[in-house]
Amino acid sequence: MTKDYSEKDLLNDRHAEREWMVRTQLIDRDITDEAVIHSLLKVLRHRFVNEDKQEFAYYDTALEIEAEQTISQPYIVALMAQALGLKANDKVLEIGTGSGYSAAVLSRMALSVYTIERHDLLARLAEERFRNQGYKNIEVRVGDGTLGWLEKAPFNAILVTAGGPVIPDSLVNQLALGGRLVIPVGDKGEQHLLRVKKTLENELIEETLGLVRFVPLIGTKGWNEMGKSC
Repeated sequence: MTKDYSEKDLLNDRHAEREWMVRTQLIDRDITDEAVIHSLLKVLRHRFVNEDKQEFAYYDTALEIEAEQTISQPYIVALMAQALGLKANDKVLEIGTGSGYSAAVLSRMALSVYTIERHDLLARLAEERFRNQGYKNIEVRVGDGTLGWLEKAPFNAILVTAGGPVIPDSLVNQLALGGRLVIPVGDKGEQHLLRVKKTLENELIEETLGLVRFVPLIGTKGWNEMGKSC
């Protein structure tokens, strides 16, 4: 990251594209966590989108994926990962596997990642990507992410990659003492990105990290298929 690359040089190959992405979209903004920066340098974002979208993989934009869902822009992925404050021995729950990109980023920072996806197609594609790229500490499940993954609880960190009307109590209950939960909360058009910390005294501390736009969190503790809160 020390060489002064021009944008044209940086776009000559995929590695240079990632360096350009990290430098301009993360380091030049407010991403300072070295583990986050290193992970986004290493994870091949273009391998998590369809071939016709790969030329845009390292730009600061969300991209369409299968099942009418999206892969979040790299900055948002980095911001949410940084907000979790992950440690190398942490067990992480992700709600909304999507393309699998976010789980791959988290897997390089934590001991294990458990990710839930409600679309069977997306779950299968993500599993294939993880297998093909050698990610061995990620487990995928198809189901209602708003209910969490009770059998694997408690989690040191929980990341929700869809916007819900409220913070699901089921997820809070599966958060370990000292754990962190990051989730977009609000209406279906715009949400506040929240970080909830569960103290060692079992108290909750809530912070607002900014405004975001995510696809709706569908499930028992989120929105229903008709767009109403459950």
